[in-house]
Amino acid sequence: MHFRFFPRRAQTPATLAVVAAALLSACGAQTDTGRWYNSAQVEAGARVFADNCAVCHGARAEATAEWRTPLDNGKYPPPPLDGSAHAWHHPLAQLQRTVARGGVPLGGWMPGFAGKLDEDQQLAAIAWFQSLWSDEIYAAWEQRGGAGG
Repeated sequence: MHFRFFPRRAQTPATLAVVAAALLSACGAQTDTGRWYNSAQVEAGARVFADNCAVCHGARAEATAEWRTPLDNGKYPPPPLDGSAHAWHHPLAQLQRTVARGGVPLGGWMPGFAGKLDEDQQLAAIAWFQSLWSDEIYAAWEQRGGAGG
């Protein structure tokens, strides 16, 4: 017995291309940004970041110009995440772990968001701030381990 997914008249090159693109998208292949994330994640991440991160890291992930200067309590202000600081030194797994667990285990004071944001939301926030990175910064991040690190 031969089973066809589509009637013969639906097997045009255009239809097959649409189906192939949908399958690639469903399998996690990122085709619209050239990076580990897709544009839908960036869009969702903009909302997540605005609602949860911007109060400390700034509306455009720029933080404060004095992020390298310790506060009176000896801790540092939140760093920029827009590619101008050191976030690009850390692989995706570490960035996600820091969002989930917070910065306290690393000597900081950022709260963890594991109880507030699910993993998809955490990754979306990271996708959004990484979308602000230049291609050069993103390439340097990938060379340091990036999404595979």
